[in-house]
Amino acid sequence: MEYVRFGSAGVKVSRLALGLGLRGQMDEREAERLILRAYDGGINLFDCANVYGLGDDRAYAGRSEEILGRALKGRRDDVVITSKVVSAVGPGPNDRGGSHYHIMREVDRSLRRLDTDRIDIYLLHSFDATTPLEEQLRTLDDLVRQGKVRYTGVCNYQAWQVCHALWIQQQLNAPPLITIQNRYSLLDRELEREMFPLLRHFGIGMMAYSPLAIGLLSGMYRPGEPPPPGSLWAKFPQEAFERALSGAAGATVSAAHELAARHGATVAQLALKWVLSRPEVTVAISGADTDAQMEENLGAVDLQLPAEDLELLDRVSAGQDAVAERMQRR
Repeated sequence: MEYVRFGSAGVKVSRLALGLGLRGQMDEREAERLILRAYDGGINLFDCANVYGLGDDRAYAGRSEEILGRALKGRRDDVVITSKVVSAVGPGPNDRGGSHYHIMREVDRSLRRLDTDRIDIYLLHSFDATTPLEEQLRTLDDLVRQGKVRYTGVCNYQAWQVCHALWIQQQLNAPPLITIQNRYSLLDRELEREMFPLLRHFGIGMMAYSPLAIGLLSGMYRPGEPPPPGSLWAKFPQEAFERALSGAAGATVSAAHELAARHGATVAQLALKWVLSRPEVTVAISGADTDAQMEENLGAVDLQLPAEDLELLDRVSAGQDAVAERMQRR
């Protein structure tokens, strides 16, 4: 496993992180085994949130933190844990958002579930336009000063919002955020327009989630063929699947299949390796739900791809940023 500095911070993390969304896992024991398999494979970064739970079902919100806390008992000082706040945790008027009230309440709940005294990287899960950003960032700084949080970050922000957050932190004399966490893959390259130049300029880290594009780059799917029965995309209308793999997106998936076969790798490994090859990306988040998927994803770190193959993937996927939008129109 390769370890790198997280943005401008001194802490070092594995190039691959395990995400605890647990979209395809409903067994807590199996989830604990998955975490330990990742740890044994060299992963030291575990990405969680206060709303994550089995089956990525909000009915189980908080369960992922509990599972992670149990699995890493006795290993806490050897790992880096993230968690997040802002998403809705209940129906009440203060059960969501970035208010001082909500963040201070939720961080203590997360600490109890994780069975730890600190969260290494605490992220605002989304941009909350209803709460002054200064209030949100001042609260995060309070948590750093109290020792409950080590570093801060943001998720799903636009480039201008990240820039504004950095400016506010500077005015507050608060440590700057060390990472963003956004969607990025061969089928979603929107960040390259404005976010990547900003990251390079300020030395901010990048956690890429959904590097397999909602499973489209898992190797299970091919353009012109129906999704396998029981697969995630088989649950969607056929027209949504066809739309997702239309045009350049389909050409990208086909090219990934061809190159993966040439290198004796899987499509998932190839897609992950391409994401990790981008200099702006610090970490790719694996959404593995099983030991087998975790083993496959770990193989991406050591996969060697010649420059011409990376360039081919660059060309065929250029301008791809619409898969998520196609999903929303289904």
